[in-house]
Amino acid sequence: EINILNASMLAMKRAVEALSVTPELLLVDGNVVRGFDQPAVSVVKGDAKSPSIAAASILAKVTRDRQMEEVAKAHPGFGIEVHKGYPTPAHKLAVYEFGPCPYHRRSFLSFLEKDREKLAAALEKKQAEAK
Repeated sequence: EINILNASMLAMKRAVEALSVTPELLLVDGNVVRGFDQPAVSVVKGDAKSPSIAAASILAKVTRDRQMEEVAKAHPGFGIEVHKGYPTPAHKLAVYEFGPCPYHRRSFLSFLEKDREKLAAALEKKQAEAK
C-alpha cells in the first residue's frame, strides 16, 4: 500500500521520465521533494508563487475533473460528476449507501467505520425525505 504523498511523488517522477526533453530543474508544489534524477526544489504554495506551477495545477485539476466525469458515467449514483471524488458529506453518504466502487481508495474508506452512526442517521433521513 502506498500513501498519497508517495503516490504523488511516483506520478511526478513517471511524468518527468516520460518527457521528450530533460528538465534542468524541477519545481514541485509542496514541502517535500524526493526520488527525482534531476535537481528539484520544493515550493510551498507554489501555485501562488510560480506561473509554471500555477499552470500545471490548472491542467492537472481539469484533467482530473474530466476523468472523474468518466468515472461518474461508469458508476452512477455516487454523484461523482458533482463532487469530483472529493470527500464531501454527499459522497461519503453515497459510499455508505451503495458501497465503494473500484475507484475508491481503501485509505479513503476509513470514514465508513468512524462515521457509521452519523451516516446511518443521514441515510435514514434521506430515505424518509424521498417518501
